[in-house]
Amino acid sequence: MNGIILTQSETFIIGPIAKLLGYIMQGIFFVLDLIGIPNIGLAIIIFTIVIYLLLMPLTIKQQKFSKLSAKMNPELTAIREKYKGKKDNESMAAMNQETQAVYNKYGVSPTGGCVQLLIQMPILFALYQVIYRMPAYVTKIKEAFFPLVDELINQPGSAEFIQTFKNASYYAKQFTNENFTSGVTTYVQNTYVDVLNKASTSELLSIGTQYPSLKDHVENTVSLLGRFNNFLGINIANSPSVMVHEALDSKAYLMVAAAFIIPILSAVTQWINTKLMPQQAPSNDPQANSMASSMKTMNIMMPIMSAFFCYTLPAGMGIYWIAGAVVRSIQQIIINKHIDKMDLDELIKKNVEKRNKKLAKAGIDPNKVNNIATMKTKNISSIANSVNKSDSSDAPKSTPKAGSIAAKANMVREYNEKNNK
Repeated sequence: MNGIILTQSETFIIGPIAKLLGYIMQGIFFVLDLIGIPNIGLAIIIFTIVIYLLLMPLTIKQQKFSKLSAKMNPELTAIREKYKGKKDNESMAAMNQETQAVYNKYGVSPTGGCVQLLIQMPILFALYQVIYRMPAYVTKIKEAFFPLVDELINQPGSAEFIQTFKNASYYAKQFTNENFTSGVTTYVQNTYVDVLNKASTSELLSIGTQYPSLKDHVENTVSLLGRFNNFLGINIANSPSVMVHEALDSKAYLMVAAAFIIPILSAVTQWINTKLMPQQAPSNDPQANSMASSMKTMNIMMPIMSAFFCYTLPAGMGIYWIAGAVVRSIQQIIINKHIDKMDLDELIKKNVEKRNKKLAKAGIDPNKVNNIATMKTKNISSIANSVNKSDSSDAPKSTPKAGSIAAKANMVREYNEKNNK
């Protein structure tokens, strides 16, 4: 990766996903332009709604797992208490077997909740990249910087001049990159667009003052970008902090209030979103209570951090966070109603059926596995211990007799190891 450049994100996994999401954003902006409202703020809102709707099946699965976890937790806590302080191999093997038996009973995997999060996180990070680098993914927005960029490149000292802009330091490496110094056209253009895309309106206008011959190009670019970035009367390319500074300089005090709306709305919507999320009930498990306490602290800090970032970043990012929080809140209300009406016994039955089908497909008899999962702990412990000893010894390993308890124990162990990879 060559740093923060306009030529799209090249981050591992996130980059390719961002490229796919970029096509969606490109399509949304194309349609908006076609109907005469090429507005970046509106495009961000629609884009956010579309992505979160696509992620909704994963969100529902995650919430279902959370609901089942609440039902399983007393049983899992009882098992942990039963083996509390016991670190010997036999006890650990027995605890693992009993824990797995609980998960088998409910037809879920211990990593069930994490899988959905692991799938969603790269998508959400990629979504952020697309919004943060809009000209890299939306051709119409990139074209707005031309012909100004081509003309500016040919002006003596222009590279040094735009590096004085507030956010230009993020792209400092681009100006010393071999592609820039050797004059690779696309790279140089992208570097200029990167800096100008993060420049405030006053910084863009200063180009016309520094290079009077470019004044018309500057005004045309600012006008077109203003049309794209104007959302409810504010320029979302500027950060609220810049808006406040410019409003105070011009004594436009109403704009000061308008600038604070986005950070405040971001904090409020994030707070509402955290309140709608399922809350873990207090339990006798110190570990679970500790995690719940940490989550509660995070839920308090997140809205505050959101307000701070939205005040310092371009307002477009704030719109994305607000839109995302609103969409998640609406989703959560719908999901909560769905989950509350859900028959847990029926869900467990379906999960077990799905699990049994997977076992059968893998050539494992589900009935045998279920019988082994419910064996007495003492028998499982001794079998697991003897299997572990035989695995760790240097003696040649013998194959247990088909149908024997040892063979069934091996079957469970191999199945668990396969699922835990």
